Amino acid sequence: MFVKSLVLVLACLCTVPAALAAEAPASIAHKAILSLATAQQIAAHARKVAADKGWPCAVAIVDDGGWPILTLRMDGAPVVAGIELAQGKARTSALFKRPSGDLENAINNGRPAAITAGLLMMKGAQPIILEGQVVGAIGISADTPAHDDEIALAAVASVQP
Repeated sequence: MFVKSLVLVLACLCTVPAALAAEAPASIAHKAILSLATAQQIAAHARKVAADKGWPCAVAIVDDGGWPILTLRMDGAPVVAGIELAQGKARTSALFKRPSGDLENAINNGRPAAITAGLLMMKGAQPIILEGQVVGAIGISADTPAHDDEIALAAVASVQP
């Protein structure tokens, strides 16, 4: 009797995983992530562009949740609050999945409610897109909004196929 019960229990246990596997979804969603190595590559390109142009800057790279991966401030960066500005711009870009300047443009073009979002709405940050997904953003604080955007766009382009 004990052997028959044990065989029955083992048979049931062997069929449970098969039954669960049959109910599993056909696929599992894949989320691309921004690795530290890729963030370092992007930051190095931003530094090179900024140095070549003579625009020392602060650089911040965040993940898709707006959390910092790395920050740096080049020697001679003119804005004392540059790191905070670069981080705020990058966070804004990552969370909204668009350039931070888009929100600045919304405010300037009659959408003052965008101010209430509580984020930094200044030009100078670009989303980082890998495998078709926004995996983070880079924020730059150099000397002008145009230079900030130029550095950020060049840095992001360095990892695009």
